[in-house]
Amino acid sequence: MACAAGSIGIMRVLVTGGLGFIGANLCRRLLATAGIDGVAVLDDLSTGFRHNLDWQSVDVHIGSVLDDTALDRAVLGCDAIVHLAAIPSVPRSIVDPVRSHLANATGTVAVLEAARRHGNVHTIVAGSSSVYGSNPALPKHEDLATRPVSPYAASKLAAEAYTLAYGQSYQVPTLSFRFFNVYGPLQGAGHAYAAVVPAFVDAALRGQAVPLHGDGSQSRDFTFVDTVTAVICTALIQRVTSDFPINLAFGTNSSLREVIAGIESLVGHQVLVEQHPIRSGDVPHSQADGSRLKALFPEIRPVSLCDGLQLTVEWMREHLRGETM
Repeated sequence: MACAAGSIGIMRVLVTGGLGFIGANLCRRLLATAGIDGVAVLDDLSTGFRHNLDWQSVDVHIGSVLDDTALDRAVLGCDAIVHLAAIPSVPRSIVDPVRSHLANATGTVAVLEAARRHGNVHTIVAGSSSVYGSNPALPKHEDLATRPVSPYAASKLAAEAYTLAYGQSYQVPTLSFRFFNVYGPLQGAGHAYAAVVPAFVDAALRGQAVPLHGDGSQSRDFTFVDTVTAVICTALIQRVTSDFPINLAFGTNSSLREVIAGIESLVGHQVLVEQHPIRSGDVPHSQADGSRLKALFPEIRPVSLCDGLQLTVEWMREHLRGETM
C-alpha cells in the first residue's frame, strides 16, 4: 500500500550522493522549495563533484555511506533522507561487481540502519529499472518478475528489497523508486562509463562520432532530471511511503536512433555514428508502466524528450565553452 501522510512542516533533508548528477539537481530544487528549511549532503566524491553545488547553501559532509560515523554526523537533525549514493553504471559493475555491491546494496543497508538509529527517519531510495532485466514484457509494471542481467541490476534489486523490508520489519517510513534512464544538466560525459545521452550530446557538440553500441534500435523511457526531482520533492513534502516499488517514469519509449535524430536537429548538423558491439548487461528495450506514479503524483507533468534534450544541449554547450576559457 502507498500512502501520503501529509507534510510535517519545515524540514531538513539529507541527500546522499548530493554532489552527483541527480543529487545536485535535487539539492538545488530543495533549496528553492517552501517547507524545506535545510539541506545536508553526504558524498564521497567517487562520482560527484565539488563544483556541482554552492557549499554555502548546503551542509556538505565528505564521506562514504559505508562509514557509520560519517552517516550519523550527516543525518543528525534531519527529518528525511533521499538516498542517491551509488555506483550507477552497468559496464562498471561488470568490471568490478564487488565494489558495486558494497556501494549499492551494503550502502543502502547502512543508510536504512542510520534512519532507524535516528528515530525512523523518512527515507526515499533510488532504485533502478535495470531490475527488470531480461523480462521482455512492455511496458514494465512493478509486479513483473525481476530478472537482473548485470551485477549493477542485482545490487539495485537487493537495495530495493532491503528498503521494503525495513519498512515492514522496523516501520521505517520508506519509498523505493525505480529510475528509468535519467538524463539532463550536470550529467558528465568525459569518462568510459558515461550514460548514453550525455555521451551523444558531448560527441555531437565536439564534432566527433557518436559511440553507438548495437544498431540503435534499443529503446528507453528517458526521464529528464527535473521530472525526477519534482517527484522526489513532492514525495518529501507529502511524506509519501509505499510497501511496494514505484516506477519513476511516464511510459515513453524512444530508440537511440531517435535520440540521435533529436540531437542532430538541435545542434544543426548531421551527427556521425561510430558503431560498437552491444555491451554485456544491456537490455534491448525499457518502458515504464507509470500508473502507480501518476496515481500518487497526479500534479506532476513530465518534461518531454524534445524539451529535455534542448535543455541538456544548452547546458552541455555552456559547459564545453567553459572548458575552453
